[in-house]
Amino acid sequence: MRFSATMAADRLLPQRLALRLRPLLAQIDAIASGSDERGAAGRMSAIAFMVRVVSAAIAFFSQVLMARWMGSFEYGIFVLVWVTMLIVGSISCLGFSTSVIRFIPEFRERGMLDELRGIVRVSRHVVLAASTLTAVAGAAGVWLFADRIEDYYLVPFLLGLLCLPMVALTDLLQGVSRAHSWALSALLPTYISRPVLILVFMGAALFAGCAADATTAIIAAIAATYVTALGQLLSLGGRVSATIPAGDSRILLRQWFFISLPIFLVDSFFYLLTNADVLMVGFYRDPQEVAVYFATVKTLALVHFVYFAVKAGSAQRYAQFAHGDRHRLAAFARETVSWTFWPSLAMAVVVLVLGRPMLGLFGEGFQSGYPLLFLLVVGVVARASVGPCESLLTMSGHQNSCALVFAATLALNIVLNVLLLPTFGLWGAAMATAFAMIFEAAGLSFTVWRKLGIVMTIFIPARSAA
Repeated sequence: MRFSATMAADRLLPQRLALRLRPLLAQIDAIASGSDERGAAGRMSAIAFMVRVVSAAIAFFSQVLMARWMGSFEYGIFVLVWVTMLIVGSISCLGFSTSVIRFIPEFRERGMLDELRGIVRVSRHVVLAASTLTAVAGAAGVWLFADRIEDYYLVPFLLGLLCLPMVALTDLLQGVSRAHSWALSALLPTYISRPVLILVFMGAALFAGCAADATTAIIAAIAATYVTALGQLLSLGGRVSATIPAGDSRILLRQWFFISLPIFLVDSFFYLLTNADVLMVGFYRDPQEVAVYFATVKTLALVHFVYFAVKAGSAQRYAQFAHGDRHRLAAFARETVSWTFWPSLAMAVVVLVLGRPMLGLFGEGFQSGYPLLFLLVVGVVARASVGPCESLLTMSGHQNSCALVFAATLALNIVLNVLLLPTFGLWGAAMATAFAMIFEAAGLSFTVWRKLGIVMTIFIPARSAA
């Protein structure tokens, strides 16, 4: 009898397992084949996630090679210059790289084809003009204050300014692709092509006998940036034109600037906030410590990419129904929190377990940054616990409130770095960054609740939020 009962139970196990997996399989099927906004956003997030996984691996191992080729001093110089160029280049888009994600779906949904043609054409000219002027102003600033800048930074910074227009153009074209839900077109140039080309050009330069220093690395980065941006421009131009019927363009530049400038503030604060710790370390410490800190932060990119993948997949979907059914918006927003938090938490555990040997790959002395991971990962997980709040605020017309939160967070980050970095060194930078991330997550979540009535935090269950 017992044997028969055991056999019957064994036969029931697959059925019970199937019943338990059915909801999960239904969600996967809805994402894979659904034609609604949830399915499309899920597919783009999944594609973005896979691209960011590959890009994180490429970026990590390319930085390992760069550090080993150049040594910590020259690598620290390259890191500070390149991070600065990426920040300034993204900021010089004046918010259009993000606002097009809102404008293009909105104009298409409303049948405003003249405005659609206008924003696609004008945004490129605005971004190229603004970024070129920024590069010229930056070069003038470096020349005027040359006596206050360390000699080993002068040439790399002047060279780096040459790639600002192409960095800005790449960011804009990424926004246009995201507005059309073209995940691969949006992500491959920035996260795959450019870092691979930097590595290829740097390797070719070293093979040709060039010095293994920051100047050579910056020149390699400039070449890679131009090839990536121009290639993306050529491939995307015809694809976008094919989706828009020929006709006249209506240009509402004043209105577009009025909406884009607050987004410009949000983007500026976000980019500065994301990289403020590296910049502050570069201001207070020598290039070797910049190299160690950047390698530590780069290791955390394996956790960050989950957040950015979900953000890439959800922003245009927020824009599509932000002014429609609020119940659908709230349900979708809550889902994006789950999509962000649980994979981020899992990746955080992986990074903490493997962090020491990963940092050891960069070379001698880099493992000293391993203890910092335990502090920094708290801030990263805190940010993941509220999902892409800033995208929801920006796409629903609350970009001003979002900018205020980022401004307060950036101010807090800078003040904490000024207070802690000189005394505690890299630990001070890590503490400042972790505290700022926690403050940012709390501020954005509270703002979403006040403005939209949506509770975006993993720590409050859906029923309680309702």
